[in-house]
Amino acid sequence: MSLHNLLRQRAEEDNPIRVGVIGAGKFGSMYLAQARRTPGIHVIGVADLAPDRAREALRRVGWPDDQFDATSIDDSVATGKTFITEDSEGLVAADGLDVIVDATGVPAVGIRHALLAATHGRHIVMVNVEADVLAGPLLARKVKAAGGVYSLAYGDQPALITEIVDWARTSGFEVVAAGKGTKYLPEYHESTPDTVWAHYGQNLTPEEAAAAGLNSQMFNSFLDGTKSAIEMAAVANATGLTPAPEGLSFPPSGTQDLTHVLRPREEGGVLNHKGQVEVISSSERDSREVVNDLRWGVYAILEAPDDYVRECFAQYGLTSSADGRYAAMYKPYHLIGLELGISVANAALRGEATGAPDAWRGDVVATAKRDLNVGEVLDGEGGYTVWGRLMPAEGSLSISGLPIGLAHNVTLKRNICRGERISWNDVEIDETSDAYRIRRELEDSFALSKTKQ
Repeated sequence: MSLHNLLRQRAEEDNPIRVGVIGAGKFGSMYLAQARRTPGIHVIGVADLAPDRAREALRRVGWPDDQFDATSIDDSVATGKTFITEDSEGLVAADGLDVIVDATGVPAVGIRHALLAATHGRHIVMVNVEADVLAGPLLARKVKAAGGVYSLAYGDQPALITEIVDWARTSGFEVVAAGKGTKYLPEYHESTPDTVWAHYGQNLTPEEAAAAGLNSQMFNSFLDGTKSAIEMAAVANATGLTPAPEGLSFPPSGTQDLTHVLRPREEGGVLNHKGQVEVISSSERDSREVVNDLRWGVYAILEAPDDYVRECFAQYGLTSSADGRYAAMYKPYHLIGLELGISVANAALRGEATGAPDAWRGDVVATAKRDLNVGEVLDGEGGYTVWGRLMPAEGSLSISGLPIGLAHNVTLKRNICRGERISWNDVEIDETSDAYRIRRELEDSFALSKTKQ
Protein backbone atom coordinates (compact mmCIF):
# COMPACT_ATOMS: atom_id res chain seq x y z
CA MET A 1 0.00 0.00 0.00
CA SER A 2 1.30 3.50 -0.87
CA LEU A 3 2.27 5.95 1.84
CA HIS A 4 -0.54 8.26 0.82
CA ASN A 5 -3.13 5.50 1.11
CA LEU A 6 -1.75 4.55 4.51
CA LEU A 7 -2.00 8.18 5.60
CA ARG A 8 -5.58 8.39 4.32
CA GLN A 9 -6.40 5.26 6.26
CA ARG A 10 -5.01 6.82 9.45
CA ALA A 11 -7.13 9.90 8.79
CA GLU A 12 -10.28 7.85 8.22
CA GLU A 13 -9.64 5.97 11.46
CA ASP A 14 -9.13 9.28 13.31
CA ASN A 15 -5.72 8.01 14.32
CA PRO A 16 -3.26 10.49 12.82
CA ILE A 17 0.50 10.38 13.13
CA ARG A 18 1.25 12.82 15.94
CA VAL A 19 4.27 14.95 15.13
CA GLY A 20 6.30 17.40 17.19
CA VAL A 21 8.49 19.96 15.40
CA ILE A 22 11.46 21.57 17.15
CA GLY A 23 12.68 24.68 15.38
CA ALA A 24 10.50 26.97 13.27
CA GLY A 25 13.18 28.26 10.94
CA LYS A 26 13.21 27.82 7.17
CA PHE A 27 13.25 24.00 7.10
CA GLY A 28 10.69 23.62 9.86
CA SER A 29 8.43 26.25 8.29
CA MET A 30 8.51 24.54 4.92
CA TYR A 31 7.46 21.26 6.52
CA LEU A 32 4.67 22.99 8.44
CA ALA A 33 3.39 24.51 5.19
CA GLN A 34 2.75 21.00 3.85
CA ALA A 35 1.84 19.19 7.07
CA ARG A 36 -1.51 20.96 7.33
CA ARG A 37 -2.35 19.72 3.83
CA THR A 38 -1.35 16.09 4.47
CA PRO A 39 -4.01 13.58 5.54
CA GLY A 40 -3.27 11.52 8.63
CA ILE A 41 -0.82 14.06 10.08
CA HIS A 42 -1.41 16.07 13.25
CA VAL A 43 1.33 18.44 14.38
CA ILE A 44 0.58 18.42 18.08
CA GLY A 45 3.29 20.89 19.02
CA VAL A 46 5.92 23.28 17.71
CA ALA A 47 8.79 24.10 20.05
CA ASP A 48 10.97 27.15 19.51
CA LEU A 49 13.05 29.31 21.82
CA ALA A 50 11.06 32.27 20.47
CA PRO A 51 7.37 31.22 20.51
CA ASP A 52 6.26 34.42 18.81
CA ARG A 53 8.64 33.65 15.95
CA ALA A 54 7.01 30.22 15.63
CA ARG A 55 3.55 31.78 15.53
CA GLU A 56 4.66 34.22 12.85
CA ALA A 57 6.19 31.36 10.85
CA LEU A 58 2.88 29.47 10.96
CA ARG A 59 0.98 32.54 9.80
CA ARG A 60 3.49 33.08 6.99
CA VAL A 61 2.93 29.56 5.62
CA GLY A 62 -0.84 29.84 5.72
CA TRP A 63 -2.00 28.55 9.10
CA PRO A 64 -5.00 30.38 10.59
CA ASP A 65 -4.48 31.61 14.14
CA ASP A 66 -7.19 29.36 15.56
CA GLN A 67 -5.25 26.30 14.39
CA PHE A 68 -2.33 26.89 16.73
CA ASP A 69 -4.00 28.29 19.84
CA ALA A 70 -4.01 25.05 21.85
CA THR A 71 -3.24 25.72 25.51
CA SER A 72 -1.33 22.49 26.13
CA ILE A 73 -0.31 19.24 24.46
CA ASP A 74 -3.33 17.55 26.01
CA ASP A 75 -5.52 20.27 24.51
CA SER A 76 -3.92 19.84 21.09
CA VAL A 77 -4.50 16.07 21.14
CA ALA A 78 -8.12 16.57 22.17
CA THR A 79 -8.93 19.34 19.68
CA GLY A 80 -6.70 18.61 16.69
CA LYS A 81 -4.97 21.96 17.12
CA THR A 82 -1.28 22.73 17.69
CA PHE A 83 0.46 23.89 20.86
CA ILE A 84 3.30 26.43 20.66
CA THR A 85 5.91 26.05 23.38
CA GLU A 86 9.49 26.84 24.39
CA ASP A 87 9.81 23.45 26.08
CA SER A 88 11.29 21.09 23.51
CA GLU A 89 12.05 18.42 26.10
CA GLY A 90 8.45 18.46 27.26
CA LEU A 91 7.32 18.08 23.66
CA VAL A 92 9.50 14.99 23.12
CA ALA A 93 8.12 13.45 26.32
CA ALA A 94 4.46 14.25 25.55
CA ASP A 95 1.98 11.38 25.70
CA GLY A 96 0.80 10.32 22.29
CA LEU A 97 3.73 11.74 20.30
CA ASP A 98 4.89 9.48 17.47
CA VAL A 99 7.58 11.41 15.57
CA ILE A 100 9.84 14.26 16.59
CA VAL A 101 11.45 16.49 13.96
CA ASP A 102 14.65 18.25 15.06
CA ALA A 103 15.14 21.24 12.78
CA THR A 104 17.30 23.29 15.14
CA GLY A 105 20.64 23.07 13.33
CA VAL A 106 22.52 23.13 16.65
CA PRO A 107 24.61 19.95 17.10
CA ALA A 108 24.50 19.74 20.89
CA VAL A 109 20.76 20.38 20.92
CA GLY A 110 20.13 17.72 18.28
CA ILE A 111 22.09 15.18 20.32
CA ARG A 112 20.03 16.00 23.39
CA HIS A 113 16.78 15.54 21.48
CA ALA A 114 17.94 12.23 19.98
CA LEU A 115 18.81 10.91 23.43
CA LEU A 116 15.39 12.02 24.69
CA ALA A 117 13.76 10.31 21.70
CA ALA A 118 15.51 7.09 22.73
CA THR A 119 14.44 7.55 26.34
CA HIS A 120 10.77 7.96 25.39
CA GLY A 121 10.66 5.53 22.47
CA ARG A 122 10.00 8.15 19.78
CA HIS A 123 10.94 8.14 16.12
CA ILE A 124 13.19 11.08 15.26
CA VAL A 125 13.76 12.76 11.90
CA MET A 126 17.13 14.48 12.19
CA VAL A 127 17.00 17.55 9.96
CA ASN A 128 19.93 18.65 12.11
CA VAL A 129 22.63 17.07 9.93
CA GLU A 130 25.24 18.86 12.05
CA ALA A 131 24.25 16.66 15.00
CA ASP A 132 24.08 13.60 12.77
CA VAL A 133 27.67 14.02 11.62
CA LEU A 134 28.89 14.72 15.14
CA ALA A 135 27.49 11.49 16.60
CA GLY A 136 24.83 10.05 14.27
CA PRO A 137 25.99 6.41 14.13
CA LEU A 138 25.80 6.15 17.92
CA LEU A 139 22.53 8.10 18.16
CA ALA A 140 20.90 5.88 15.53
CA ARG A 141 21.98 2.80 17.46
CA LYS A 142 20.49 4.14 20.70
CA VAL A 143 17.17 5.13 19.09
CA LYS A 144 16.89 1.75 17.35
CA ALA A 145 17.60 -0.10 20.60
CA ALA A 146 14.67 1.79 22.16
CA GLY A 147 12.33 0.66 19.36
CA GLY A 148 12.38 3.88 17.36
CA VAL A 149 13.51 4.99 13.92
CA TYR A 150 16.35 7.48 13.49
CA SER A 151 16.14 9.05 10.04
CA LEU A 152 17.84 11.56 7.82
CA ALA A 153 15.46 14.19 6.50
CA TYR A 154 13.96 13.57 3.07
CA GLY A 155 14.13 16.73 0.98
CA ASP A 156 17.57 17.56 2.28
CA GLN A 157 20.36 16.45 -0.03
CA PRO A 158 21.91 13.65 2.09
CA ALA A 159 18.66 11.67 2.19
CA LEU A 160 18.04 12.23 -1.52
CA ILE A 161 21.56 11.03 -2.35
CA THR A 162 21.07 8.02 -0.11
CA GLU A 163 17.86 7.22 -1.99
CA ILE A 164 19.60 7.29 -5.39
CA VAL A 165 22.42 5.09 -4.07
CA ASP A 166 19.95 2.59 -2.66
CA TRP A 167 17.99 2.55 -5.93
CA ALA A 168 21.19 1.93 -7.90
CA ARG A 169 22.41 -0.89 -5.70
CA THR A 170 18.98 -2.51 -5.54
CA SER A 171 19.02 -2.44 -9.35
CA GLY A 172 22.37 -4.26 -9.34
CA PHE A 173 24.67 -1.33 -10.17
CA GLU A 174 27.99 -0.41 -8.62
CA VAL A 175 27.98 3.21 -7.46
CA VAL A 176 31.21 4.88 -8.50
CA ALA A 177 30.49 8.24 -6.88
CA ALA A 178 27.61 10.17 -5.38
CA GLY A 179 27.07 13.63 -4.04
CA LYS A 180 25.60 17.05 -4.76
CA GLY A 181 26.29 20.36 -6.39
CA THR A 182 27.17 23.70 -4.84
CA LYS A 183 28.74 27.05 -5.67
CA TYR A 184 32.44 26.81 -4.85
CA LEU A 185 35.74 28.60 -5.33
CA PRO A 186 38.87 27.87 -3.25
CA GLU A 187 38.85 31.31 -1.65
CA TYR A 188 35.43 30.61 -0.14
CA HIS A 189 37.10 28.56 2.61
CA GLU A 190 38.17 31.85 4.17
CA SER A 191 34.81 33.56 3.79
CA THR A 192 33.26 35.14 6.89
CA PRO A 193 29.79 36.48 7.73
CA ASP A 194 31.10 39.88 6.61
CA THR A 195 32.06 38.70 3.11
CA VAL A 196 29.47 36.03 2.38
CA TRP A 197 26.93 38.18 0.54
CA ALA A 198 29.49 39.56 -1.89
CA HIS A 199 30.40 35.98 -2.83
CA TYR A 200 26.72 35.16 -3.32
CA GLY A 201 26.51 38.10 -5.71
CA GLN A 202 23.92 39.96 -3.64
CA ASN A 203 26.25 42.63 -2.18
CA LEU A 204 24.24 42.89 1.01
CA THR A 205 25.76 44.30 4.17
CA PRO A 206 25.48 42.12 7.28
CA GLU A 207 22.97 44.65 8.62
CA GLU A 208 20.82 44.48 5.46
CA ALA A 209 20.93 40.68 5.56
CA ALA A 210 19.80 40.65 9.19
CA ALA A 211 16.95 43.03 8.40
CA ALA A 212 15.84 40.64 5.63
CA GLY A 213 15.83 37.73 8.07
CA LEU A 214 18.94 36.11 6.57
CA ASN A 215 21.44 34.48 8.93
CA SER A 216 24.87 35.47 7.62
CA GLN A 217 26.72 32.78 9.58
CA MET A 218 24.38 30.01 8.44
CA PHE A 219 24.63 31.03 4.79
CA ASN A 220 28.38 31.32 5.15
CA SER A 221 28.56 27.69 6.28
CA PHE A 222 26.96 26.79 2.94
CA LEU A 223 29.57 28.81 1.09
CA ASP A 224 32.83 28.10 2.93
CA GLY A 225 32.66 24.35 2.34
CA THR A 226 31.53 23.35 5.83
CA LYS A 227 27.96 22.38 4.94
CA SER A 228 29.13 20.38 1.93
CA ALA A 229 31.60 18.50 4.12
CA ILE A 230 28.93 17.81 6.74
CA GLU A 231 26.44 16.53 4.18
CA MET A 232 28.96 14.27 2.47
CA ALA A 233 30.03 12.82 5.81
CA ALA A 234 26.35 12.05 6.47
CA VAL A 235 26.09 10.32 3.08
CA ALA A 236 29.23 8.30 3.74
CA ASN A 237 27.97 7.19 7.13
CA ALA A 238 24.61 6.14 5.66
CA THR A 239 25.73 4.44 2.44
CA GLY A 240 29.20 2.94 2.82
CA LEU A 241 30.66 5.34 0.27
CA THR A 242 33.80 7.00 1.61
CA PRO A 243 35.64 10.32 1.34
CA ALA A 244 38.94 10.76 -0.44
CA PRO A 245 41.87 11.05 2.01
CA GLU A 246 42.23 14.74 1.14
CA GLY A 247 38.51 15.43 1.49
CA LEU A 248 36.40 17.22 -1.11
CA SER A 249 37.93 18.61 -4.29
CA PHE A 250 34.81 20.38 -5.66
CA PRO A 251 35.53 19.82 -9.37
CA PRO A 252 33.52 22.03 -11.75
CA SER A 253 31.09 19.98 -13.81
CA GLY A 254 27.85 20.33 -15.68
CA THR A 255 25.46 17.41 -16.00
CA GLN A 256 26.80 16.60 -19.47
CA ASP A 257 30.31 16.04 -18.04
CA LEU A 258 29.52 14.12 -14.83
CA THR A 259 30.56 10.75 -16.21
CA HIS A 260 33.90 12.06 -17.46
CA VAL A 261 34.84 14.11 -14.40
CA LEU A 262 33.63 11.66 -11.75
CA ARG A 263 35.72 8.63 -12.63
CA PRO A 264 39.01 7.39 -11.16
CA ARG A 265 42.13 9.49 -11.71
CA GLU A 266 43.82 6.73 -13.64
CA GLU A 267 40.99 7.01 -16.16
CA GLY A 268 41.27 10.78 -16.46
CA GLY A 269 38.78 11.75 -13.75
CA VAL A 270 39.13 13.28 -10.28
CA LEU A 271 38.19 10.38 -8.01
CA ASN A 272 40.69 8.92 -5.58
CA HIS A 273 38.74 5.66 -5.62
CA LYS A 274 35.50 4.11 -6.74
CA GLY A 275 32.74 4.43 -4.17
CA GLN A 276 33.57 8.02 -3.25
CA VAL A 277 31.49 10.97 -2.05
CA GLU A 278 32.22 14.22 -3.87
CA VAL A 279 30.70 17.67 -4.39
CA ILE A 280 30.77 19.35 -7.79
CA SER A 281 30.99 23.09 -8.30
CA SER A 282 28.66 25.28 -10.35
CA SER A 283 31.55 27.72 -10.88
CA GLU A 284 34.67 27.25 -12.99
CA ARG A 285 37.86 28.15 -11.16
CA ASP A 286 37.95 31.45 -13.08
CA SER A 287 34.45 32.24 -11.74
CA ARG A 288 32.59 31.54 -15.01
CA GLU A 289 29.31 29.74 -14.51
CA VAL A 290 29.30 26.05 -15.38
CA VAL A 291 26.95 25.14 -18.22
CA ASN A 292 24.08 22.89 -17.05
CA ASP A 293 25.21 23.08 -13.44
CA LEU A 294 23.78 20.97 -10.64
CA ARG A 295 24.03 23.62 -7.93
CA TRP A 296 20.77 22.64 -6.21
CA GLY A 297 20.74 18.97 -7.10
CA VAL A 298 22.14 15.52 -6.34
CA TYR A 299 23.73 12.79 -8.44
CA ALA A 300 25.13 9.26 -8.56
CA ILE A 301 27.49 7.73 -11.12
CA LEU A 302 26.81 4.10 -12.11
CA GLU A 303 29.14 1.66 -13.82
CA ALA A 304 27.87 -0.73 -16.50
CA PRO A 305 29.05 -4.26 -15.71
CA ASP A 306 29.08 -5.43 -19.33
CA ASP A 307 28.45 -4.45 -22.94
CA TYR A 308 24.78 -5.39 -22.77
CA VAL A 309 24.10 -2.87 -19.99
CA ARG A 310 26.15 -0.24 -21.84
CA GLU A 311 23.85 -0.71 -24.80
CA CYS A 312 20.83 -0.32 -22.55
CA PHE A 313 22.22 2.93 -21.12
CA ALA A 314 22.47 4.29 -24.68
CA GLN A 315 19.09 2.94 -25.82
CA TYR A 316 17.17 4.51 -22.98
CA GLY A 317 18.72 7.94 -22.94
CA LEU A 318 20.92 7.99 -19.84
CA THR A 319 23.63 10.63 -19.70
CA SER A 320 26.62 8.37 -20.35
CA SER A 321 30.35 8.59 -20.94
CA ALA A 322 31.68 8.40 -24.50
CA ASP A 323 32.65 4.77 -24.00
CA GLY A 324 29.29 3.93 -22.46
CA ARG A 325 30.93 2.60 -19.30
CA TYR A 326 29.55 5.15 -16.86
CA ALA A 327 26.09 6.70 -16.56
CA ALA A 328 24.79 9.54 -14.43
CA MET A 329 21.54 9.65 -12.48
CA TYR A 330 20.73 13.07 -11.13
CA LYS A 331 17.99 15.28 -9.77
CA PRO A 332 18.49 19.00 -10.44
CA TYR A 333 16.71 20.29 -7.32
CA HIS A 334 15.78 19.55 -3.73
CA LEU A 335 12.78 21.00 -1.90
CA ILE A 336 14.03 20.56 1.68
CA GLY A 337 11.14 20.88 4.16
CA LEU A 338 8.41 20.64 1.52
CA GLU A 339 9.38 16.96 1.12
CA LEU A 340 9.98 16.13 4.78
CA GLY A 341 6.63 14.38 5.13
CA ILE A 342 8.14 11.40 3.31
CA SER A 343 10.47 10.81 6.28
CA VAL A 344 7.70 11.27 8.84
CA ALA A 345 5.39 8.83 7.06
CA ASN A 346 8.10 6.22 6.46
CA ALA A 347 9.16 6.24 10.10
CA ALA A 348 5.66 6.04 11.57
CA LEU A 349 3.95 3.78 9.01
CA ARG A 350 6.72 1.49 7.78
CA GLY A 351 9.28 1.69 10.57
CA GLU A 352 11.87 2.72 8.00
CA ALA A 353 14.34 5.56 7.75
CA THR A 354 14.92 7.65 4.64
CA GLY A 355 18.62 7.10 5.20
CA ALA A 356 20.40 6.54 8.50
CA PRO A 357 24.04 6.20 9.58
CA ASP A 358 25.09 2.59 10.13
CA ALA A 359 28.82 3.15 10.66
CA TRP A 360 31.33 5.95 11.18
CA ARG A 361 33.10 6.54 7.87
CA GLY A 362 33.27 10.32 7.42
CA ASP A 363 34.06 13.17 9.77
CA VAL A 364 34.34 16.94 9.54
CA VAL A 365 37.32 18.54 11.30
CA ALA A 366 37.62 22.19 12.31
CA THR A 367 40.24 23.91 10.12
CA ALA A 368 41.68 27.41 10.61
CA LYS A 369 40.47 30.10 8.20
CA ARG A 370 43.38 32.33 9.18
CA ASP A 371 46.25 32.34 11.61
CA LEU A 372 44.69 31.95 15.06
CA ASN A 373 46.26 32.91 18.38
CA VAL A 374 46.24 31.23 21.76
CA GLY A 375 43.28 32.48 23.78
CA GLU A 376 41.01 33.04 20.77
CA VAL A 377 37.51 31.57 20.98
CA LEU A 378 36.31 29.48 18.04
CA ASP A 379 32.89 30.31 16.62
CA GLY A 380 31.98 27.13 14.72
CA GLU A 381 30.24 26.57 11.39
CA GLY A 382 30.18 29.55 9.06
CA GLY A 383 31.97 31.87 11.46
CA TYR A 384 35.15 33.92 11.40
CA THR A 385 37.66 31.38 12.68
CA VAL A 386 37.17 27.87 11.24
CA TRP A 387 35.66 25.88 8.40
CA GLY A 388 34.89 22.17 8.26
CA ARG A 389 37.14 19.84 6.23
CA LEU A 390 35.82 16.38 5.27
CA MET A 391 38.06 13.48 6.30
CA PRO A 392 37.78 9.70 6.52
CA ALA A 393 36.80 8.87 10.10
CA GLU A 394 39.98 6.87 10.61
CA GLY A 395 42.08 9.83 9.49
CA SER A 396 40.25 12.16 11.85
CA LEU A 397 40.81 9.78 14.72
CA SER A 398 44.52 9.49 13.92
CA ILE A 399 45.05 13.25 14.32
CA SER A 400 42.58 13.62 17.23
CA GLY A 401 40.61 15.98 15.01
CA LEU A 402 38.26 18.45 16.68
CA PRO A 403 34.84 17.94 15.09
CA ILE A 404 33.38 21.11 13.62
CA GLY A 405 30.19 20.48 15.61
CA LEU A 406 32.06 21.09 18.87
CA ALA A 407 34.19 24.00 17.64
CA HIS A 408 31.80 26.51 19.26
CA ASN A 409 32.82 28.69 22.20
CA VAL A 410 36.01 26.76 22.87
CA THR A 411 39.30 28.50 23.61
CA LEU A 412 42.57 27.77 21.84
CA LYS A 413 45.52 26.60 23.95
CA ARG A 414 48.13 27.20 21.22
CA ASN A 415 48.65 29.20 18.05
CA ILE A 416 47.18 27.63 14.90
CA CYS A 417 48.35 28.35 11.36
CA ARG A 418 45.94 29.13 8.51
CA GLY A 419 44.75 25.88 6.92
CA GLU A 420 45.81 23.75 9.89
CA ARG A 421 43.36 21.18 11.24
CA ILE A 422 42.61 21.64 14.92
CA SER A 423 42.78 18.79 17.45
CA TRP A 424 41.15 18.03 20.78
CA ASN A 425 44.49 18.84 22.42
CA ASP A 426 44.45 22.38 21.01
CA VAL A 427 41.35 23.59 22.87
CA GLU A 428 39.81 23.95 26.28
CA ILE A 429 36.40 22.26 26.16
CA ASP A 430 33.58 21.37 28.54
CA GLU A 431 33.96 17.63 29.04
CA THR A 432 30.74 17.36 31.07
CA SER A 433 28.32 18.07 28.20
CA ASP A 434 26.21 15.34 26.59
CA ALA A 435 27.55 16.31 23.18
CA TYR A 436 31.16 15.82 24.28
CA ARG A 437 30.37 12.57 26.07
CA ILE A 438 28.45 11.04 23.16
CA ARG A 439 31.06 12.08 20.60
CA ARG A 440 33.85 10.56 22.68
CA GLU A 441 31.79 7.39 23.07
CA LEU A 442 31.48 7.22 19.28
CA GLU A 443 35.24 7.61 18.85
CA ASP A 444 36.01 5.00 21.51
CA SER A 445 33.59 2.55 19.91
CA PHE A 446 35.16 3.09 16.49
CA ALA A 447 38.69 2.67 17.80
CA LEU A 448 37.68 -0.53 19.60
CA SER A 449 36.09 -1.96 16.46
CA LYS A 450 39.28 -1.25 14.50
CA THR A 451 41.36 -3.00 17.16
CA LYS A 452 39.23 -6.13 16.85
CA GLN A 453 39.55 -6.29 13.05
